[in-house]
Amino acid sequence: MKAMVLHSPAKAEQQPLKLEEDIQIGHPKENEVLVDVEVCGVCRTDLHVVEGDLPPVLARVIPGHEIVGIVEKMGGGVRTLAVGDRVGVPWLHHTCGRCEFCINGRENLCNNKVFTGYTVNGGYAQQVLGEEGFVFRLPENVEAKRVAPFLCAGIIGYRAFKVALPGPGGRIGFFGFGGSAHLILQFASKLGYETVAYSRNTAHLELAKKLGASEAILSKENRPNQDEAKRDLDGAIVFAPAGSVALEALSYLKKGATVAIAAIHMDTIPPIEYDKYLFGERKVVSVEANTRTDAKEFLELATRLNLDSAVTMRPLAEANEALVDLKNGRVSGAFVLDCR
Repeated sequence: MKAMVLHSPAKAEQQPLKLEEDIQIGHPKENEVLVDVEVCGVCRTDLHVVEGDLPPVLARVIPGHEIVGIVEKMGGGVRTLAVGDRVGVPWLHHTCGRCEFCINGRENLCNNKVFTGYTVNGGYAQQVLGEEGFVFRLPENVEAKRVAPFLCAGIIGYRAFKVALPGPGGRIGFFGFGGSAHLILQFASKLGYETVAYSRNTAHLELAKKLGASEAILSKENRPNQDEAKRDLDGAIVFAPAGSVALEALSYLKKGATVAIAAIHMDTIPPIEYDKYLFGERKVVSVEANTRTDAKEFLELATRLNLDSAVTMRPLAEANEALVDLKNGRVSGAFVLDCR
């Protein structure tokens, strides 16, 4: 099969992913399914894998974890899926099921979890293996490219939303308006929340307005007059992997509100002036991965609420270029690779 393979991390501009055509994926083992990949979303986590922000685990790896495809083969013991099912294969590939976190319903914190496209091969390929229970059947009538960003950007954003959750009808801020924010802003708007998008990219702010944002605000660093932030947010989610953005989000919080950081990697947060940013029971909480419950809940709600995704399609062979454009903010919504 064809796949884009990473042999050694490097800056995306150096095109570290190589198109290879003789990759052998093997047969599905017990409780596994082999999926023919239709499309795979391009996530910022893939960029962190490719550039080495996440330390390499395998000698070579195929990135990608926002995968939509068709079940081609099944290993023994599979009961809940069938050949021909359209499925989604997300970031969380496996958890141990035995540790204190798994037992207490917090499998996203499992110390032995396995990740699609990082610790096992992922979806920048024509086929991928997934484990039953971590692969989700999708509605037959959904458009593959539309649902691909749901499988990480959507699920992780949904968990961050739950962590930052303001009271009913509250005002929630979205800092960094990429693949995840453009889905969860729609989600929050449809649930009746006031939604505010903050970005340094004016095109992203225009997309936010089209998707129903109550307000769209240029980041403070891009405004000519650095006016004092208005503390009117009941909750905030930071999607940008920049510590300075987390500090900016804190400056907009009401007392008692929470900033949820939905990033797997982030540069250094500047020194926090306690009286100015934290006092008043303001909180900063990181979000790590997701549980299968998060995934099931979000996929069901996304269908019920008719969430849409703004998608730009690229061929599989242009994965490097897609990552460079993502890195530099040259996408409104999300990139999705055609893997067929």
